Amino acid sequence: MLNLIFVFAIIISFVFYFYFKTKQFRSPLPIAKNWYKSKANIGFGSFILFFGLNQAYLFPGLYTFIIVTILVVLGIFVIIENTKKVRHYGQFVEEELRINQ
Repeated sequence: MLNLIFVFAIIISFVFYFYFKTKQFRSPLPIAKNWYKSKANIGFGSFILFFGLNQAYLFPGLYTFIIVTILVVLGIFVIIENTKKVRHYGQFVEEELRINQ
């Protein structure tokens, strides 16, 4: 059951990543591009996090836990840093849209 939850979270985070990466490529505005890029990276960070947790659940072992620790720390770091960027760029996206329309 827990494995299905992890697989579902992995799929959702990949869809989240792919959706915002597509929005990034289609956006003509530079600040909006950075905003979508940061949102996509949050999806990527959550993908890394959930993938690591899934591996720890499926293959419990010393080497697995060492690698999973690295993946979880990296995933959390990517999520935190890009959440800060989303908040920063989010302040300017509406203004940029208003100016360029």
